[in-house]
Amino acid sequence: METYSRRWFLGAAGATTLASAVGLTACGSSGGSGSSGTLTAFVYGDDAVKVQVKSVNRFNASAAAKKAGGKIKLEKVPGADYPAKLRTAMGSPNAPDIFFNWGGGSIKAYKDAGQLLDLTDILTSDSALKDGFLPSVISAGGLSGHNYGVPMRGMQPVILFYNKTLFAEHKLTAPTTWDQLLDINAKLKKAKITPFALGGKDIWPELMWLEYLTDRIGGPAVFDKIKNGDTSGWGDPAVLKAAQTVKQLIDDGAFGKGFSSVAYTNGGAPAVFAKGKAAMHLMGSWEYSTQLGKFPDFAKKDLGWCAFPTVEGGAGDIRNVVGNPTNYWSVNAHTGNKDAAIAFLRDSASKTYASELVANGDIPTTSNAEALLDKSPNPEFAKFQYQMVQQAPSFTLSWDQAVDPDVSTPMLTEINKLFVGQSTPEQFVSAVKGLK
Repeated sequence: METYSRRWFLGAAGATTLASAVGLTACGSSGGSGSSGTLTAFVYGDDAVKVQVKSVNRFNASAAAKKAGGKIKLEKVPGADYPAKLRTAMGSPNAPDIFFNWGGGSIKAYKDAGQLLDLTDILTSDSALKDGFLPSVISAGGLSGHNYGVPMRGMQPVILFYNKTLFAEHKLTAPTTWDQLLDINAKLKKAKITPFALGGKDIWPELMWLEYLTDRIGGPAVFDKIKNGDTSGWGDPAVLKAAQTVKQLIDDGAFGKGFSSVAYTNGGAPAVFAKGKAAMHLMGSWEYSTQLGKFPDFAKKDLGWCAFPTVEGGAGDIRNVVGNPTNYWSVNAHTGNKDAAIAFLRDSASKTYASELVANGDIPTTSNAEALLDKSPNPEFAKFQYQMVQQAPSFTLSWDQAVDPDVSTPMLTEINKLFVGQSTPEQFVSAVKGLK
């Protein structure tokens, strides 16, 4: 399982300056690395890659491959090397025909350089692809209303987890509104329990709070504007209100006093939560597998989950989701065999592919997945996630994945300054408005 794999992209891509216009524009006319007969597909080479290996083998032996006159050669790239190797390859005559990515900011430079095949018309006209995936996931990976990717791994929505035993002991129920959440906070603090675990040392767990609050206050259109390159979106009143709400939580002790020295990646924040020192934890869906691995009794007996609450007077729907919709396959605009590439993408919509994802502990983003989830490690949690995403009017890609890679790091720095009290909400807004 790729519990933390979403995080590696940020640092590595920033370090290699993914959006370098010189390298990408220079290769705008280069074709894919394969001839029309063999197409190369780059994939992130973690434990989950076995699902893609089976998909390639299945496609290469299929009638569809024969009809399209092409086969796929899968190149597994170690995770830490992936962004740099992809960028280098895309700037050379050996560019892959198909490649794994996160959508949003991770592909914007390639889109701007004319290197991506626009899949919008294909996704609306090809029956296997059109009906194969949850609409919110398809749109979440796009840019400016166009689609450049086909979902190919599991979903990772951000979920509000809570300790069922602590909630029962203090006669609390999962909040559906912000006022209810604040009331729960007050009761927990009175009982000497920190309301929320937070791995502030890693910074990215702090981001989740601003993502959901901005959505609940202003709706998904606020960040859509920012994602598509309009930095004036940072000046939307919803962003300031979200930052002010975060400051109120911090000042009120909702995260305790030492959250900035607690990490998620070393197990610190999950331990605070599992040991009952904090009653809730806003985290990606991988929190379940993390707890199952580190504190199995807690995961099986005490772990509860719910949607992030609404904010009174806000424009955002409680069904809206933030997080990592999935990973995507994108196609090089200059591939030598577009028909074979599209034929291969169809396998990701198949029941067989979805079943293999479920067997690997993932929740597929295919429209046929719900019937398969009884075979997942925790069917109840799997179905909650699936229905959450299935019913979502909007699924906002994690901000640090959605914006340009060279903006991600300074954005996270400004978020951390807000959380540790080094800037005011107004200073935070002013700083992020200046990011280019």
